[in-house]
Amino acid sequence: MTLCPEIEPYDHGMLDVGDGNHVYWETCGNPHGKPALVLHGGPGSGCTPYFRRLFDPAAYRIVLLDQRGCGRSTPHASAYETDMSVNTTAHLIADLELLRRHLGIGRWLVWGVSWGSVLGLRYAQTRPGAVSELVLTGVATGSNPEVALLTWGLGRIFPAEFERFLGVLPPGERDGNLAAAYHRLIESPEPGVRVRAVRAWTDWETACVPAPPRSVPRYEDERFRMAFARTVTHYFGNDHFLGEGNDEGVVLRDAPLLKGIPGTLVQGSLDFGNLLGTVWRLHQAWPGSELVVVVDDVGHDAGAPTVAAALVAATDKYAGR
Repeated sequence: MTLCPEIEPYDHGMLDVGDGNHVYWETCGNPHGKPALVLHGGPGSGCTPYFRRLFDPAAYRIVLLDQRGCGRSTPHASAYETDMSVNTTAHLIADLELLRRHLGIGRWLVWGVSWGSVLGLRYAQTRPGAVSELVLTGVATGSNPEVALLTWGLGRIFPAEFERFLGVLPPGERDGNLAAAYHRLIESPEPGVRVRAVRAWTDWETACVPAPPRSVPRYEDERFRMAFARTVTHYFGNDHFLGEGNDEGVVLRDAPLLKGIPGTLVQGSLDFGNLLGTVWRLHQAWPGSELVVVVDDVGHDAGAPTVAAALVAATDKYAGR
């Protein structure tokens, strides 16, 4: 796999975005290069140094941030007193605009993985003048059917793990939106209830990979695990804060708004999101988009060598625009 060289930030800071929140940001690469924004997954995963290596540091001014409540941003969602009501898709989009203006950037390429692709798509749909191109992987659109697939749908594929996952919920909560039910447990005033629910949620996520079950090191970090599960269930349980119509898919519905914005979609052939045909439907509804399907044993994994190679090829292609 050919990744770009390892680099360190040449600048970083904490941006006051209001509501008592401060968002961590960093810039890497060429200060005079083409601006590119990196949107991590989750919601709540935080950015990692790996993402820097998907861009030519001589060509790009690479901007990474930890979205509200995660990574180095404050307050952290792992703290029970952190107000989650001011952590929504609209808040995150407003944060991106504040950061863009703070850094003196006119337009930037937007790169996103998983939840980051949802956020990047909605950002481009609502702020098209700020986005020059999109490069997305592990593509999702945040629709309610996608959330249902990741719980009820995959329960048929992993029945033993799903039985354990369902068993943590009180009997009256074992139907409907399971993410919302889990979020209610994670918001419990009882620490033991919160800890048990968070562990069960991350155990379920670990089970849902198209390969033998494997450990996920970050889930062994109690602070990360709590913030991640709390944030994911907050979004999954509230229609991703995309408004009415998300049963049909707000982002897919508004895909024609992306006309004029070039984009590359890089998708593993074994990504479970493919079961709904989401990425193909998005590609068909988005004039000017390119779909690159990585056909091997790749699932929902931006770090897979073949996916990384396709992502670097995409950012190289757009470097000169």
